Amino acid sequence: MTDPAVVLAKANLRKQLRQALAQVTPAERARASAQARARLRRQPEWQQAQTILFYAPLPDELDLFPLAVEALAAGRQVALPRFAAATGAYAAAWIGDPARDLAAGRFGVLEPQPDCPAMGLNRLDLLLVPGVGFDVSGRRLGRGRGYYDRLLLAVSGPRCGVAMDQQILPAIPTGPGDQRVDRLLTPTRWLVLQPGAA
Repeated sequence: MTDPAVVLAKANLRKQLRQALAQVTPAERARASAQARARLRRQPEWQQAQTILFYAPLPDELDLFPLAVEALAAGRQVALPRFAAATGAYAAAWIGDPARDLAAGRFGVLEPQPDCPAMGLNRLDLLLVPGVGFDVSGRRLGRGRGYYDRLLLAVSGPRCGVAMDQQILPAIPTGPGDQRVDRLLTPTRWLVLQPGAA
């Protein structure tokens, strides 16, 4: 059972962060996305990964998706989360052609079409994970439904939180089901986090 004080603290943080993100112009976000993509390209985790879980960005998230197109062109395997109504959870599915294979899913977010093959979450070399906020211990503040936490429970491979610099906080309160990331990517930083850091 999650502590009501933690739930309230998270809700307040989400509100603060969304207000801060609302001040970012589309041009600023485009510049920040390009900086983050360039920074990720330089990392060994990216250079060595052959199977990568991307996300389709929402308007307030950094856009790394051009790297998915690059990865596919280089012969790498690219997957995205897809909502499974039967389980009420997200799983992952491969895509080969973003223009053909993606469609708006349950929450209006682009996800793989039903005929895209499912993939095992333990086959990933790198996961790119959006969030409303992160801290430098890898704690993640999601959108409040727990979908990514349940997805992250089943994965192997480096989990890379992706965020604007103003989304990195000193500390984020967590509950029992909250999953951490072990890398952080912002337009100006790449952090490799210590497992189990407090």
